[in-house]
Amino acid sequence: MPSLAIVAFDGFTDIDVFLHWDLLNRVGQLFPEQHPDWQVRLLGTADSHVSRAGLAIPMHGLIDEAGSADAVLHASGQATRGLMWDLDYLSGLALDPGRQLVASQCSGALVLGACGVLEGLTATTYPSARQALEELGVTVVEEPFVAHERVATAAGCLAGIELSRWLISKLADQETAEACINSASPIGAGLSF
Repeated sequence: MPSLAIVAFDGFTDIDVFLHWDLLNRVGQLFPEQHPDWQVRLLGTADSHVSRAGLAIPMHGLIDEAGSADAVLHASGQATRGLMWDLDYLSGLALDPGRQLVASQCSGALVLGACGVLEGLTATTYPSARQALEELGVTVVEEPFVAHERVATAAGCLAGIELSRWLISKLADQETAEACINSASPIGAGLSF
């Protein structure tokens, strides 16, 4: 049963959680027979977290459950600048790209960098987080999406589409990924559903 965790926190960037929440959940919605146990969960440090735009969102569990997920996607938001120095937070995530897919959206890369997940890899992040990520020793490139075998980063909210596509293709297959992304694509864009 593939399990995916989206890690949120107070002040998370709304689209960077909700875009992935919607696209990743389409696997189980569009292909219930092929993926009956597909599971996407929101994890945080509390029972609920408030987004940057003020929405209180309940969590399904705590970050210490991230270590048991098949894939972990860390969201972005201003608070990542503090979370990257919070040793209890970082150890609670227990990220391990040797056995799970690990990804970040925008400044979520700061947390991945602080956990050592990006060591020796190139990564991308939101422009205002670039210097902090470089100070962690990460080689930052100005690209919307950077993927390695088991680690990926996306920068710019809509680059999350490529990040979700990557996660789905790794945990399901490319055909399923394309179908999920196409189901959300603009009408008339030349894509088939």
